[in-house]
Amino acid sequence: MANEGVNHGRRRFLTATTAVVGGAGALAAAVPFIKTWLPSAKAKTAGAPVQQDISKIEVGQMVITEWRGQPVWIVRRSQAQLDALPSLNSRLRDPDSKNEDQQPKFAQNTERSLKKEWLVMVGVCTHLGCSPKFHGEIKPEPFDAEWKGGFFCPCHKSRFDMAGRVFDGVPAPTNLKVPPYRFADDKTLIIGVMPEGAA
Repeated sequence: MANEGVNHGRRRFLTATTAVVGGAGALAAAVPFIKTWLPSAKAKTAGAPVQQDISKIEVGQMVITEWRGQPVWIVRRSQAQLDALPSLNSRLRDPDSKNEDQQPKFAQNTERSLKKEWLVMVGVCTHLGCSPKFHGEIKPEPFDAEWKGGFFCPCHKSRFDMAGRVFDGVPAPTNLKVPPYRFADDKTLIIGVMPEGAA
């Protein structure tokens, strides 16, 4: 008979080996294809939270970091700057920050912040995307004789107070944006992550 010389053990071994090698080849070919679905390292970094040491920021000083390709201002406000905020309400377009797209719920207060002394906001003018300049001192300025500190955009003359609230009668339509952020501890700020329990 023709089948008497067939080695069934060898046939099973060759079949199993062929299946394993074929499966490994298919997997090796699939890996590069699947990797194209994953976000690039650049994309991950662009959306990743940013950690900033705030322990050396002095009162009245501003530090700039970057998150999602945008400048983020971190200002440690003085008590005088905080005390001046309510006195500006009549000069502002949206003093109560009613536009919910401009800040998380935790920042819907006069200071627009999680902790009163710390101002954290995206440093991009809401008019045409320029970057306003920080003028923190409470003293008369050429653009405002009653200046109480804040941000001035020299491109189109928009002004914002020390909470990033826009003045009435300037080109910028809305307050500066407050990003999601939280404090990991008294020395570390994390931008891009909401505080625990915040909506």
